[in-house]
Amino acid sequence: MRILIIEDDMGITSILQDFFSDKGHMVSVAEDGITGLHLAVVNDYDAIVLDLMLPGMDGVDLCQKLRQEARKNTPVLMLTARDTLPEKLAGFNSGADDYVVKPFALQEIEARLQALTRRGATPGSAIIQVADLVYDPLTRRVRRGERAIGRRQHKY
Repeated sequence: MRILIIEDDMGITSILQDFFSDKGHMVSVAEDGITGLHLAVVNDYDAIVLDLMLPGMDGVDLCQKLRQEARKNTPVLMLTARDTLPEKLAGFNSGADDYVVKPFALQEIEARLQALTRRGATPGSAIIQVADLVYDPLTRRVRRGERAIGRRQHKY
């Protein structure tokens, strides 16, 4: 799974990144909302873990821009300390698919992300990966690590 973590607390980011990397997932990190939105728009991720209280742009605004302006449907799990009903509703209304209040269990976050990505899976869209070389047959894009590899169009 390709996961984007948008979180300004480097302690939490480090825990999430280590956990998911150890499980074989590819993880990208943004420490502020503006960088997070940029990465979410220019890259293809299977899921996004999004904090609400971010420098530059908060998580609610970021999620709205991602859904409305960028037209991205990547599953978004909001992970935040904000626990009131109005805050949760604002998160869901901005386009979030799930909402988890800190503190959290890593295994629960993983299970929720797996459930979100299963729901959005398209038949025949299995990603093919060898080491850091990744091919997405649905979009026909090739990446090595975080870098896209340009290629000529061929018949399949």
